[in-house]
Amino acid sequence: MKIAQVVCAFPPYAGGIGNSAYTISQLLATRHEVTNFYPDNLKPWLKYGHSAFAPQLLFKLGRFDYIYLHYPFFGTAEIVWLFKIFNKKTKLIVHYHMDVSFDKPFLKLLSLPSRLIRANLLKRADIIVSASLDYIKNGQIKNIYQKYPDKFQEIPFGLDLNRFKPDILKTEPAGKLMTQIKKVIDFVTTKFIKKDKLTILFVGGLDRAHYFKGVNNLIKAASELANKDWVLKIAGEGELELEYRALAADLEIGTQVKFCGKLGGEELIKTFQSADVLVLPSINRNEAFGLVLIEAMACGTPVIASNLPGVRSVFTDGQEGFLIEPDNVADLKNKLELILRDNDGRQKMSQAARRLAEEKYGLELMKEKILNLFG
Repeated sequence: MKIAQVVCAFPPYAGGIGNSAYTISQLLATRHEVTNFYPDNLKPWLKYGHSAFAPQLLFKLGRFDYIYLHYPFFGTAEIVWLFKIFNKKTKLIVHYHMDVSFDKPFLKLLSLPSRLIRANLLKRADIIVSASLDYIKNGQIKNIYQKYPDKFQEIPFGLDLNRFKPDILKTEPAGKLMTQIKKVIDFVTTKFIKKDKLTILFVGGLDRAHYFKGVNNLIKAASELANKDWVLKIAGEGELELEYRALAADLEIGTQVKFCGKLGGEELIKTFQSADVLVLPSINRNEAFGLVLIEAMACGTPVIASNLPGVRSVFTDGQEGFLIEPDNVADLKNKLELILRDNDGRQKMSQAARRLAEEKYGLELMKEKILNLFG
């Protein structure tokens, strides 16, 4: 089948929607012909941030059997909606990533057309995909779910667990028992015992589009930790980095906060593997799942994340990590202290995290569910 994937961002831009679209395109390409449409190759008439108005897309979609639209995509979702009105035979799958709210009048105005047609767009969709039905049931389109529950399918994100894995799993071939035992001992010693400083890790965008990640709260919470034997690594890039650097300096922890820039490939995986805890302290519903949570857990790293719809369904509080109250620095500080001072507990969470990744977040599981959408 011929599939048009329409998305607001695509690698090399780092972000959850773009990365998930790339993964889905790779999975679909094993069986179908996939064409990706995103701002950089659409040549839109107007573009602002991740919004793009490209009416010429209307005339390109006619040659496809399916349209796979990642929502939100302001300015282009309206084009897909208009196409679907006049082309009922073309199947439409909407991958609903997140609710969006704006506090600036200009952005509210910019998103108005998309918000006006959203309900009708979802009504016309043949299938609506979400990484978490918990997010859907508690969000802006819960009434759509209540009216058309059979349209919705939960498909969590998946990873190549042969790449994202604890360093201990990079072992000699099976059968060399003593080598395996030695590597286990070395891994436990390195990760849980003989460390001068424990590593707190954040991975995510530092641009204004990702203001909701709560990095400022993480820096504040770290500054209040009673034990100073830690280092905070912040992996990502964006214009807010200067503000975060200034905050760390003002709180007199500038030497303990390391800005690593954008990481990818094996470097990112090694960073997950060496961390003692991954923190995703998002402050609002713009965080709908948290792909970095499953990346960290697959590498055997416990997590701390905000208790938000969708995010809270990724893992179990107290087993693979801890949930915190959104935008609560004190709660974040307390959970950081709890996980950092308990080596035995952290080790158990590490093992539970990897086990959960194997049970729920393997790429083959995601591939099977995605391909099944197309019959």
